[in-house]
Amino acid sequence: MRNPFSRSSLIALGLSLSFSAAHAAEDKAFRVCADPVNPPFSERDGGGFENRIAELFAKELHQKVEYTWFPQRMGFVRNTLKARKEDNEQEWKCDVVMGVPAGWDQVATTKPYYTATYAMVYNRRAGGLENLKEAADLLALAPETLAGLHIAMFDHSSGTDWLHKHGLTLNAIPYQSMTGDASVNTAMTMLEDFKSGKLDVAILWGP
Repeated sequence: MRNPFSRSSLIALGLSLSFSAAHAAEDKAFRVCADPVNPPFSERDGGGFENRIAELFAKELHQKVEYTWFPQRMGFVRNTLKARKEDNEQEWKCDVVMGVPAGWDQVATTKPYYTATYAMVYNRRAGGLENLKEAADLLALAPETLAGLHIAMFDHSSGTDWLHKHGLTLNAIPYQSMTGDASVNTAMTMLEDFKSGKLDVAILWGP
């Protein structure tokens, strides 16, 4: 579906304030701070698109990629980009986060390299949603059909605002963007709930 929301984000590389071209040339590794369970962005097995971008940077610098893994939740930067190595307090654990909001004040950022926005995802097998093409089509559904929909979104996100604006608060199924389990990504949980039929529609950000 076409994007029904007005907000979008410019995504850039996040760099340690101590990172420099000279440092990169001297170092034998392209040191990346990343979440090990955050598809489609980063994964420990290298399957995320940010992993592939890191490999391209390392290749250009004639270096190998070296990761510091930590869940990309509260405390991520403090425990990665701004943390010293345990065995050498003169060195940082890592130098680069492959994707952060442009201008994010916790890091130094590059020029943005892609734009991401909110979009609506829906289950075509759900009754009455077969012909949806844009957000307005959802709002135009028969009241009895609309009332029965289960619509997921990340709590306190633009999706929350949109549902409230259009009187769909009772349809909302909120998901926490940060969970207490570092091995489970909320988007993965949402996908499983889609497959099981618990959800009909989701409002999501990103790729």
